[in-house]
Amino acid sequence: MLLVIDAGNTHTVIGLYENGGLRAHWRLFTNHYRTEDELRILLSALFQQEGVPSSEIMGCCVSSVAPAIDAALLALSRDAFGVEPIMVGPGVETGLALEVDNPKEVGADRIVNAVGARTQYDGPLIIVDFGTAITFDIVSHRGEYQGGCIVPGIQIAADALFERCAKLPRVDIATPASVIGKDTVSHIQVGLTYGYAELVDGLLGRMAVEMGTSPTVVATGGYAGLIADITQRIVHVDRLLTLKGLKSIYERNAPAQAAG
Repeated sequence: MLLVIDAGNTHTVIGLYENGGLRAHWRLFTNHYRTEDELRILLSALFQQEGVPSSEIMGCCVSSVAPAIDAALLALSRDAFGVEPIMVGPGVETGLALEVDNPKEVGADRIVNAVGARTQYDGPLIIVDFGTAITFDIVSHRGEYQGGCIVPGIQIAADALFERCAKLPRVDIATPASVIGKDTVSHIQVGLTYGYAELVDGLLGRMAVEMGTSPTVVATGGYAGLIADITQRIVHVDRLLTLKGLKSIYERNAPAQAAG
Protein backbone atom coordinates (compact mmCIF):
# COMPACT_ATOMS: atom_id res chain seq x y z
CA MET A 1 0.00 0.00 0.00
CA LEU A 2 1.27 3.47 -0.90
CA LEU A 3 1.03 6.47 1.44
CA VAL A 4 1.14 9.91 -0.20
CA ILE A 5 1.27 13.19 1.72
CA ASP A 6 1.07 16.78 0.49
CA ALA A 7 1.90 19.24 3.29
CA GLY A 8 0.63 22.69 2.33
CA ASN A 9 0.69 26.01 4.12
CA THR A 10 -2.87 25.61 5.42
CA HIS A 11 -3.91 22.01 4.79
CA THR A 12 -2.20 18.64 4.57
CA VAL A 13 -3.74 16.11 2.19
CA ILE A 14 -3.09 12.41 2.79
CA GLY A 15 -3.96 9.50 0.53
CA LEU A 16 -3.72 5.71 0.64
CA TYR A 17 -3.39 3.81 -2.63
CA GLU A 18 -4.12 0.11 -2.79
CA ASN A 19 -3.73 -1.98 -5.96
CA GLY A 20 -3.41 1.23 -7.97
CA GLY A 21 -6.66 2.73 -6.70
CA LEU A 22 -7.22 5.41 -4.07
CA ARG A 23 -8.60 3.61 -1.01
CA ALA A 24 -8.90 6.60 1.34
CA HIS A 25 -7.95 10.24 1.59
CA TRP A 26 -8.06 12.95 4.25
CA ARG A 27 -7.61 16.73 4.41
CA LEU A 28 -6.18 18.03 7.69
CA PHE A 29 -5.13 21.39 9.07
CA THR A 30 -1.35 21.85 8.76
CA ASN A 31 0.23 22.27 12.18
CA HIS A 32 3.76 23.56 11.50
CA TYR A 33 4.88 22.56 15.00
CA ARG A 34 3.60 18.99 14.99
CA THR A 35 6.19 16.39 16.05
CA GLU A 36 6.89 12.94 14.64
CA ASP A 37 5.12 11.35 17.61
CA GLU A 38 2.02 13.49 17.08
CA LEU A 39 1.97 12.62 13.39
CA ARG A 40 2.30 8.93 14.21
CA ILE A 41 -0.66 9.08 16.61
CA LEU A 42 -2.74 10.99 14.08
CA LEU A 43 -2.03 8.62 11.19
CA SER A 44 -2.55 5.58 13.40
CA ALA A 45 -6.03 6.84 14.23
CA LEU A 46 -6.84 7.45 10.56
CA PHE A 47 -5.53 4.04 9.54
CA GLN A 48 -7.46 2.34 12.32
CA GLN A 49 -10.64 4.05 11.15
CA GLU A 50 -9.98 2.66 7.67
CA GLY A 51 -8.94 -0.78 8.97
CA VAL A 52 -5.40 -0.54 7.61
CA PRO A 53 -2.43 -1.84 9.67
CA SER A 54 0.68 0.33 9.50
CA SER A 55 2.62 -2.76 8.44
CA GLU A 56 0.84 -2.68 5.06
CA ILE A 57 2.51 0.62 4.06
CA MET A 58 5.15 -0.38 1.52
CA GLY A 59 5.99 3.03 0.07
CA CYS A 60 5.68 6.74 0.80
CA CYS A 61 5.89 9.89 -1.34
CA VAL A 62 5.81 13.38 0.18
CA SER A 63 5.59 16.90 -1.20
CA SER A 64 5.88 19.81 1.21
CA VAL A 65 5.91 23.59 1.23
CA ALA A 66 5.98 23.56 5.04
CA PRO A 67 9.70 23.11 5.83
CA ALA A 68 9.12 23.14 9.59
CA ILE A 69 7.55 19.66 9.50
CA ASP A 70 9.74 18.09 6.78
CA ALA A 71 12.01 16.40 9.32
CA ALA A 72 9.02 14.98 11.20
CA LEU A 73 7.49 13.62 7.99
CA LEU A 74 10.80 12.04 7.00
CA ALA A 75 11.24 10.42 10.41
CA LEU A 76 7.61 9.26 10.44
CA SER A 77 8.04 7.32 7.22
CA ARG A 78 11.28 5.73 8.34
CA ASP A 79 10.39 4.94 11.94
CA ALA A 80 6.64 4.24 11.81
CA PHE A 81 6.48 2.43 8.46
CA GLY A 82 10.07 1.34 7.85
CA VAL A 83 10.22 2.84 4.36
CA GLU A 84 12.48 5.47 2.87
CA PRO A 85 10.18 8.23 1.60
CA ILE A 86 10.50 9.93 -1.76
CA MET A 87 10.57 13.64 -0.95
CA VAL A 88 9.66 15.64 -4.06
CA GLY A 89 12.48 18.05 -4.84
CA PRO A 90 15.74 18.36 -6.77
CA GLY A 91 17.00 15.02 -8.00
CA VAL A 92 13.58 13.34 -8.07
CA GLU A 93 12.42 12.22 -11.52
CA THR A 94 9.09 13.83 -12.44
CA GLY A 95 8.95 13.61 -16.22
CA LEU A 96 8.78 17.40 -16.46
CA ALA A 97 11.40 19.64 -18.04
CA LEU A 98 11.49 22.79 -15.91
CA GLU A 99 11.90 25.66 -18.38
CA VAL A 100 12.19 28.44 -15.81
CA ASP A 101 15.06 30.67 -14.69
CA ASN A 102 15.57 28.89 -11.36
CA PRO A 103 13.99 25.40 -11.19
CA LYS A 104 14.76 25.12 -7.45
CA GLU A 105 12.27 27.94 -6.79
CA VAL A 106 9.30 25.97 -8.12
CA GLY A 107 7.26 24.65 -5.19
CA ALA A 108 6.97 20.88 -4.83
CA ASP A 109 3.18 21.13 -4.78
CA ARG A 110 3.16 22.91 -8.14
CA ILE A 111 5.36 20.26 -9.72
CA VAL A 112 3.17 17.50 -8.30
CA ASN A 113 0.01 19.18 -9.63
CA ALA A 114 1.58 19.48 -13.08
CA VAL A 115 2.54 15.80 -13.06
CA GLY A 116 -0.94 14.82 -11.89
CA ALA A 117 -2.57 16.87 -14.65
CA ARG A 118 -0.36 15.28 -17.31
CA THR A 119 -1.47 11.82 -16.22
CA GLN A 120 -5.15 12.73 -16.61
CA TYR A 121 -5.53 15.35 -19.34
CA ASP A 122 -4.16 16.16 -22.78
CA GLY A 123 -1.83 19.15 -23.04
CA PRO A 124 -1.11 21.94 -23.29
CA LEU A 125 -2.35 22.60 -19.77
CA ILE A 126 -2.87 25.35 -17.23
CA ILE A 127 -3.35 24.13 -13.67
CA VAL A 128 -5.01 26.53 -11.22
CA ASP A 129 -4.63 25.59 -7.56
CA PHE A 130 -6.96 27.44 -5.18
CA GLY A 131 -4.93 27.04 -2.01
CA THR A 132 -3.54 29.51 0.51
CA ALA A 133 -2.21 31.23 -2.60
CA ILE A 134 -3.74 30.73 -6.03
CA THR A 135 -1.10 29.36 -8.39
CA PHE A 136 -1.23 29.09 -12.16
CA ASP A 137 1.12 26.57 -13.78
CA ILE A 138 1.65 26.07 -17.50
CA VAL A 139 2.69 22.75 -19.04
CA SER A 140 3.27 22.32 -22.77
CA HIS A 141 2.04 19.30 -24.70
CA ARG A 142 5.64 18.00 -24.60
CA GLY A 143 5.71 18.03 -20.80
CA GLU A 144 7.67 21.24 -20.35
CA TYR A 145 6.86 23.23 -17.24
CA GLN A 146 6.92 26.79 -18.59
CA GLY A 147 6.10 28.93 -15.55
CA GLY A 148 3.00 30.63 -14.27
CA CYS A 149 1.98 33.12 -11.61
CA ILE A 150 0.95 33.45 -7.96
CA VAL A 151 -2.02 35.41 -6.59
CA PRO A 152 -3.00 35.92 -2.92
CA GLY A 153 -5.64 33.33 -2.05
CA ILE A 154 -9.32 33.99 -1.43
CA GLN A 155 -9.11 33.33 2.30
CA ILE A 156 -6.10 35.64 2.57
CA ALA A 157 -8.14 38.40 0.90
CA ALA A 158 -11.11 37.79 3.20
CA ASP A 159 -8.89 37.84 6.29
CA ALA A 160 -7.15 41.02 5.15
CA LEU A 161 -10.46 42.86 4.72
CA PHE A 162 -11.56 41.85 8.21
CA GLU A 163 -8.23 42.69 9.85
CA ARG A 164 -7.47 45.95 8.03
CA CYS A 165 -10.95 47.49 7.65
CA ALA A 166 -12.45 48.24 11.05
CA LYS A 167 -16.10 48.24 9.99
CA LEU A 168 -16.04 45.19 7.71
CA PRO A 169 -17.16 41.85 9.18
CA ARG A 170 -15.66 38.41 8.71
CA VAL A 171 -17.89 36.59 6.20
CA ASP A 172 -18.44 33.09 4.87
CA ILE A 173 -17.03 32.71 1.38
CA ALA A 174 -20.09 31.92 -0.73
CA THR A 175 -21.49 32.97 -4.11
CA PRO A 176 -24.41 35.43 -3.85
CA ALA A 177 -27.31 35.11 -6.29
CA SER A 178 -26.62 38.59 -7.69
CA VAL A 179 -23.41 40.38 -8.66
CA ILE A 180 -24.95 43.57 -7.25
CA GLY A 181 -24.80 43.12 -3.48
CA LYS A 182 -27.54 44.54 -1.27
CA ASP A 183 -25.71 44.61 2.07
CA THR A 184 -22.15 44.65 3.37
CA VAL A 185 -21.86 40.86 3.63
CA SER A 186 -23.02 40.26 0.06
CA HIS A 187 -20.78 43.11 -1.18
CA ILE A 188 -17.75 41.31 0.22
CA GLN A 189 -18.91 37.92 -1.02
CA VAL A 190 -19.35 39.25 -4.55
CA GLY A 191 -15.81 40.59 -4.51
CA LEU A 192 -14.37 37.35 -3.17
CA THR A 193 -16.19 35.07 -5.62
CA TYR A 194 -17.16 36.87 -8.82
CA GLY A 195 -14.17 39.17 -8.45
CA TYR A 196 -11.74 36.27 -8.23
CA ALA A 197 -13.56 34.46 -11.06
CA GLU A 198 -12.93 37.45 -13.33
CA LEU A 199 -9.30 37.63 -12.17
CA VAL A 200 -8.83 33.94 -12.98
CA ASP A 201 -10.52 34.20 -16.38
CA GLY A 202 -8.52 37.32 -17.22
CA LEU A 203 -5.17 35.74 -16.41
CA LEU A 204 -6.10 32.53 -18.21
CA GLY A 205 -7.04 34.51 -21.31
CA ARG A 206 -3.77 36.44 -21.34
CA MET A 207 -1.78 33.24 -20.77
CA ALA A 208 -3.57 31.49 -23.65
CA VAL A 209 -2.66 34.38 -25.96
CA GLU A 210 1.01 34.16 -24.99
CA MET A 211 0.94 30.37 -25.39
CA GLY A 212 -0.59 30.75 -28.83
CA THR A 213 -3.04 27.92 -28.20
CA SER A 214 -6.19 26.94 -26.31
CA PRO A 215 -4.97 25.08 -23.21
CA THR A 216 -6.97 22.66 -21.14
CA VAL A 217 -7.57 24.33 -17.77
CA VAL A 218 -7.68 22.14 -14.67
CA ALA A 219 -8.56 23.49 -11.22
CA THR A 220 -7.79 21.96 -7.85
CA GLY A 221 -7.63 23.08 -4.21
CA GLY A 222 -10.15 23.98 -1.55
CA TYR A 223 -12.07 26.70 -3.42
CA ALA A 224 -11.75 25.17 -6.90
CA GLY A 225 -15.37 24.06 -7.20
CA LEU A 226 -16.79 27.32 -5.89
CA ILE A 227 -14.89 29.52 -8.34
CA ALA A 228 -14.89 27.13 -11.30
CA ASP A 229 -18.69 27.22 -11.38
CA ILE A 230 -18.66 30.94 -12.19
CA THR A 231 -15.67 31.11 -14.53
CA GLN A 232 -15.71 30.76 -18.29
CA ARG A 233 -12.35 29.08 -18.85
CA ILE A 234 -11.95 26.33 -16.23
CA VAL A 235 -12.79 23.02 -17.90
CA HIS A 236 -12.06 20.44 -15.20
CA VAL A 237 -12.13 20.41 -11.40
CA ASP A 238 -9.97 17.67 -9.87
CA ARG A 239 -9.69 17.81 -6.08
CA LEU A 240 -7.43 14.74 -6.01
CA LEU A 241 -4.94 16.06 -8.55
CA THR A 242 -2.07 16.36 -6.07
CA LEU A 243 -2.52 12.80 -4.82
CA LYS A 244 -2.49 11.51 -8.40
CA GLY A 245 0.72 13.42 -9.07
CA LEU A 246 2.39 11.99 -5.97
CA LYS A 247 1.45 8.46 -7.00
CA SER A 248 2.88 9.02 -10.48
CA ILE A 249 6.15 10.43 -9.08
CA TYR A 250 6.47 7.50 -6.70
CA GLU A 251 6.05 5.04 -9.54
CA ARG A 252 8.72 6.82 -11.58
CA ASN A 253 11.24 6.76 -8.75
CA ALA A 254 10.49 3.42 -7.11
CA PRO A 255 9.48 1.14 -10.00
CA ALA A 256 10.56 -2.02 -8.18
CA GLN A 257 8.27 -1.32 -5.23
CA ALA A 258 4.60 -2.15 -5.38
CA ALA A 259 2.21 0.78 -4.87
CA GLY A 260 -0.53 -1.63 -3.79
